[in-house]
Amino acid sequence: MSAILRREFATYFRAPLGYIYLAIFYFFGGQFFSSVLYSMTNDISIIFSSMFSIMLFTIPLLTMRLMSEDKRLKTDQALLTAPVSLNGIVWGKFLAAFALFGIGIAITVIYFLILSAMASPQWNIFFGNLLGIILLGAALISIGMFISSLTESQMIAAIGGFAAMFFVFLIDSIASLIPISWLGDAIKQLSFTTRYNDFTSGILDFTHILFFLSVVVIFNFLTVRILERKRWS
Repeated sequence: MSAILRREFATYFRAPLGYIYLAIFYFFGGQFFSSVLYSMTNDISIIFSSMFSIMLFTIPLLTMRLMSEDKRLKTDQALLTAPVSLNGIVWGKFLAAFALFGIGIAITVIYFLILSAMASPQWNIFFGNLLGIILLGAALISIGMFISSLTESQMIAAIGGFAAMFFVFLIDSIASLIPISWLGDAIKQLSFTTRYNDFTSGILDFTHILFFLSVVVIFNFLTVRILERKRWS
């Protein structure tokens, strides 16, 4: 798994993709940070809550090539017959994308330190927000990687990833439109937005942590099943 992780992580920086992702993430993060400075507040949760919408566009950039590129280059069979488990392949690729995502959100530590110099630091709010965005990012990466495993086109994987992220964003709205109350309530339990907003509000709920971790495990498991079917086809 470590070999897959290193290879995939290095690939991000052999091409412009990794730099483009970080540039976009840092640019919008800087815009959100500037708005906080202009408002003369040390509430960093404003930055984290705004980053949700940016992640809908940037996460598909991270995941679009994870599986589809091997299919396009016809190197997937060599990978599948390599002396590494399917779980190792999937989790190695997942961790490579997650590592780059982690580099992106690390800038929030600098933002927090700057805000802390202006007023009393709100450590509990910061760590709650940081945990929330880490869990949300991991869940979205696992979904995007699963979609990438379904096609050999990076463009289709990116568009499919964006559609999936947008659907995740709209779950609350969809649930509110359903006239059957119990069904609407059931769909609302799948809400990413509500759970993430709780983190940005400083609410640390173990069920939210378990939810995002479950999404990661489920979609990585589904990706393994896709590879397993490919191996024996």
